[in-house]
Amino acid sequence: MQIRHSFMTIALLLATFSRVASAESNLTVYTALEADQLKAYQSQFETEYPDIKIRWVRDSTGVITAKLLAEKAAPQADVVMGVAATSLLVLQKEGMLQAYAPKGVEKLSKQYVDNRNPPSWVGMDVWGAAICFNTVEANKLGLKKPESWKDLLKPEYKGKIVMPNPASSGTGYFDVSAWLLQFGDKGGWDYMDKLHENIAQYTHSGSKPCKQAASGEFPIGIAFEYRGAKLKESGAPIELVFPKEGLGWDVEATAIMAGTKNLDAARKLADWSASKSGNEQFAKNFAIVAYPGVAKANPLIPANYEDMLIKQDLNWSALNRDRILAEWTKRYDGKSEPKPKQ
Repeated sequence: MQIRHSFMTIALLLATFSRVASAESNLTVYTALEADQLKAYQSQFETEYPDIKIRWVRDSTGVITAKLLAEKAAPQADVVMGVAATSLLVLQKEGMLQAYAPKGVEKLSKQYVDNRNPPSWVGMDVWGAAICFNTVEANKLGLKKPESWKDLLKPEYKGKIVMPNPASSGTGYFDVSAWLLQFGDKGGWDYMDKLHENIAQYTHSGSKPCKQAASGEFPIGIAFEYRGAKLKESGAPIELVFPKEGLGWDVEATAIMAGTKNLDAARKLADWSASKSGNEQFAKNFAIVAYPGVAKANPLIPANYEDMLIKQDLNWSALNRDRILAEWTKRYDGKSEPKPKQ
């Protein structure tokens, strides 16, 4: 009986240990990464760290940011990955991020890493503005290809343009903040007032306007370079336009949530995100990644793409986010598509 009792005790201890180990190896990761990127990233990470499994919670940048802020008192995420640095700066200000210097972080380009020591967030890649222009539909309508942001104000484009809502989409937000930086506060709002006359709809996804342009629903979609390049590669009748005034952009980044009960596993995901292996995955989608020398040329994206990015101030964009979104919503939200039901 004593031996049997000992075996039962050991079995119970093993079962308890197994449950604890399992809980510690499951990470809840909030993300705004594109759905078609998640599988490859997860597969590579879990190959290198087979004891850790990722559970993604995915939505557009603005939605994820709002969700995280709403959960501040009782955080549900362990890690935030593939979310705009401007959003992470907002979370940082609220004391919601756990500072951590991933292994090898010193090898990354400094402009794509939080400048605090240790950093609260570490960049993965840069995504920037692009216009998707459907050449077939434009030919039917007699529309010329725009070359600049100012070109989009021409009367022939009235009702022909779609772009992301900046309150929902990180892409939309870097467009709006870039116009304010480029044209000045008054000039930026004057520009958006005129652009609004030509907008058919504001979407709640940064990639949707390019998808709509690719399908011919609208001839012009303001989106970002990754989605445009992927759609063109798949045969969509679009050309990518990189407006000559300069391109808004942001950094997709990784951060650990303060208070996570899975800190060791969270650090391993942050390590992988900053590693050469992780950046090689990111480089399959983006022309600029945080690890120098890893990105490869894409024939659909200009070789001088990085030089086309505006002189961005991520801290300014984060600090002014609430003010800008409140003003934008007051002026233009009437043309936003209905929000999807949760």
